[in-house]
Amino acid sequence: MKNNTTPVIHHLPITKARVNLGQVAKRVHLNKEYFILEKDGIPIIGIMGAEELEDYLEVRDRKVREHIRKSNAERLAGKGRPIAAFLSEIAAEKKTRRTA
Repeated sequence: MKNNTTPVIHHLPITKARVNLGQVAKRVHLNKEYFILEKDGIPIIGIMGAEELEDYLEVRDRKVREHIRKSNAERLAGKGRPIAAFLSEIAAEKKTRRTA
């Protein structure tokens, strides 16, 4: 999820979150809001959307980070190509497979 808006982060006591869990989950999912749950005023856990969490966990994977590093190095070395050329190539491959 990439956007240029400032994330909305709410601090909420765990007891209040428990009572309103459905509403909290809905706001996280639909509005992309974040919640920090606190116990006795101390931040304990954070709540974020599942897709964003999966992205976060994926980027923490050493193999994924290495792939990103290599990809960036190739792009900087000029090994990329315009998206239009790439999409044309894919379309041609699909057409070839259908006729084969």
